[in-house]
Amino acid sequence: MPPFLIGVEHAAGFGDFGSRPGPLPIAGDLAWSAYDGLTRAGFDLSLSYALTVDHGLVQSYEMVCGGADIPMVPLVVNTAAPPLPTMERCIGLGRALGDALRDDGAAGRVLVIASGGLSHWLPTNDPRDPAMAEDRRHSVIHGREDAQAFAAAREPRVRAMGGDPHAHVNSAWDRWFLKQLGTGESEPIAALGDAGLEEQAGSGGHEIRTWLIGQAAVRAPLVWSAYEPVPEWITGMGIGATFEVE
Repeated sequence: MPPFLIGVEHAAGFGDFGSRPGPLPIAGDLAWSAYDGLTRAGFDLSLSYALTVDHGLVQSYEMVCGGADIPMVPLVVNTAAPPLPTMERCIGLGRALGDALRDDGAAGRVLVIASGGLSHWLPTNDPRDPAMAEDRRHSVIHGREDAQAFAAAREPRVRAMGGDPHAHVNSAWDRWFLKQLGTGESEPIAALGDAGLEEQAGSGGHEIRTWLIGQAAVRAPLVWSAYEPVPEWITGMGIGATFEVE
């Protein structure tokens, strides 16, 4: 699980959680331009010429594009298990990504979309954790022979975790996080470190790295946001934009 990976040629969705299955359009020239810019800035990204992605990428793409095949550049951030990139490193990558996009004279208008959960508590993906089930540990270490079959088997287990109106969601922390992005000050978030973040937002809270990257790339605070704690979905649900939303 590399810290950062960019898709440069082909991508396809699993089709999990009702998301669109099959091929996704890739903006190849822009992907290579972003890769080159990030490399010059000192970031060693992994490359995929044939990337398979889950609902975390596809659902956001579908909601924004409304069925139109607008070419994308998929950037996957490891938020699951070591080697997790530090939050400071994510902010740095976001700034370098923004520079690379702005320097591409042929890119035109680019919308940066960041997708990740706020506070939610999930089973561990860290092979060092003795609480990790042996079958999960094996799949993390040795890989999955059929990733799509694994995703299909995983989905009902994840859904079964939902439905509890008393599931733990730290709505106070979620609102603080969105407030920090509204002021454009991400440093206090990064200062929590991994242990502090996990204490406040759970193991799933590591996904806020994508938010940090997106805002650093755009270099603008959130001017609109909405939030609702949804314990039945075991998470806080938030959305924000650096432009006015009608």
